[in-house]
Amino acid sequence: MNKIKFAVLGVAAFVIGMSVQHFALSDVPSKIAVVDVQKVVASSSQVKALKKEQQNKASEIIKYVEKARKDVAAVTDEKKKKSLEDKYNKELITKREKLEKEYASKLAAIDKSISDKIVVEAKNGGYDIVLAKGVVLYGGTDITNNVIKAVK
Repeated sequence: MNKIKFAVLGVAAFVIGMSVQHFALSDVPSKIAVVDVQKVVASSSQVKALKKEQQNKASEIIKYVEKARKDVAAVTDEKKKKSLEDKYNKELITKREKLEKEYASKLAAIDKSISDKIVVEAKNGGYDIVLAKGVVLYGGTDITNNVIKAVK
């Protein structure tokens, strides 16, 4: 009786082991791609345009600060000077927050656009997984140039 239980247990373990092995092997992806995301971002015309726009807006803020300093320096009454400083500081904070919010929003849209292009290129190439090139030590098909072409 003990030998029968042992044999049944052995057969059950063998069947379960084979099933698990088959299940694990069936989930192994057949094609893996890698993308140099930094290279894609650096060559994106959208990112370049956003950087230029940010530089222009930063110079506008610098001009605003210079004007504010001149206006405050021209006032001799200490109470009026303090009031004017407070007014300009509040306006500056508002402008800066608005600029940061717009930048974050536009950057998120660009990030989504690039991610969408990567997905399209992966599907077109029949890839199951796409990894960042920096985390892959060996292997995978590099689709960076295809993504760069799609992003431009």
